[in-house]
Amino acid sequence: MKKTFALITIFLAFAFSGKCSDVFSRSDFPEGFVFGSSTSAYQWEGAVAEDGRKPSVWDTFCHSHNNQGNGDITCDGYHKYKEDVKLMVDTNLDAFRFSISWSRLIPNRRGPVNQKGLQFYKNLIQELVSHGIEPYVTLHHFDHPQYLEDEYEGWLNHMIVEDFTAYADVCFREFGNHVKFWTTINEGNIFSIGGYNDGDSPPGRCSIPGQNCLLGNSSTEPYIVGHNLLLAHASVSRLYKQNYKDKQGGSIGFSILTIGFSPSTSSKDDAIATQRANDFFNGWMLGPLIYGDYPDTMKRIVGSRMPIFSEEESEQVKGSSDYIGINHYLAASITNSKLKPSISGNTDFYSDMNVILSFFANFSSSEYDVAPWAIEAVLEYVKQSYGNPPVYILENGQSLL
Repeated sequence: MKKTFALITIFLAFAFSGKCSDVFSRSDFPEGFVFGSSTSAYQWEGAVAEDGRKPSVWDTFCHSHNNQGNGDITCDGYHKYKEDVKLMVDTNLDAFRFSISWSRLIPNRRGPVNQKGLQFYKNLIQELVSHGIEPYVTLHHFDHPQYLEDEYEGWLNHMIVEDFTAYADVCFREFGNHVKFWTTINEGNIFSIGGYNDGDSPPGRCSIPGQNCLLGNSSTEPYIVGHNLLLAHASVSRLYKQNYKDKQGGSIGFSILTIGFSPSTSSKDDAIATQRANDFFNGWMLGPLIYGDYPDTMKRIVGSRMPIFSEEESEQVKGSSDYIGINHYLAASITNSKLKPSISGNTDFYSDMNVILSFFANFSSSEYDVAPWAIEAVLEYVKQSYGNPPVYILENGQSLL
């Protein structure tokens, strides 16, 4: 389970182009269905020290974990974006989802906007639009500036809500006339778990034995970070709707990673365990976004370690997403764990969730099996449990090691 989270945080998701199957073609999809590709700034841009960009937590994490590789060059999209857009046109894509590097746009906290970084994103967006490709922009894809981590521990500090809102304001003002689809946070649940429970993605914090994290508390920090992500999203959403939405006509959402959970047996215990897994993994973010609070199951199990929304915060978070972004790759069967949650003080997200997960995977070939039914099950779950909100599938496909 813990290894899986590390593997799925930065995957590039390619949409079906209609040329790779003898079974389906574009004509099988309804009119208006959007096909696109997706990546993130650190995966794609490269040029990490050019034109005023400062390090993000991804730079620091990768260069302190030498076996992880790094994003210094990657696809070199910073220099080759026109070639990449041509490839998108040749592939007959409708959309390109990418993220903005906060530390390229604003290299210093509350400092001036980096004009070269600003011009790069304007050029990219103009290149896309001029070729009929819709830009879908993500504001945070696991890569907040290292200077915020150094100054006040980034997403662990409520101060980041104000800074993230100021950064988003620049993006809306400068790019909003051409960008109609905004995602504030990519995979809020996975960012919180990978970076603050497991320590195997930036900023690499944890307290799980054997993970060799230098700092962190896996029993509290994932929940604190998740809370601040939701508050930051709500703040940015409010800003957009008050100052930009009427003029620019766009929409704004929040994304999570989903797993298709199903009980391993027909027993009542496994059914309850599956609901608990859904509450922890999906409801953690969906509950506040739709209903204004965390699932009762989480509040009961996590107890005083779970942050509390004030009445005002609850109202701000509730309904703050025009849509829910779904990233989906995996399916897993759930078995009820007969172990009692740890009382030694060494609790974490997994011991709180307290289930046994069996992923549909073929580890001998380093691939996770594709389970097409799982994404349908996830969408049905969201529809039935969370009032059928608008949903965009922002990533999907097969996960490869």
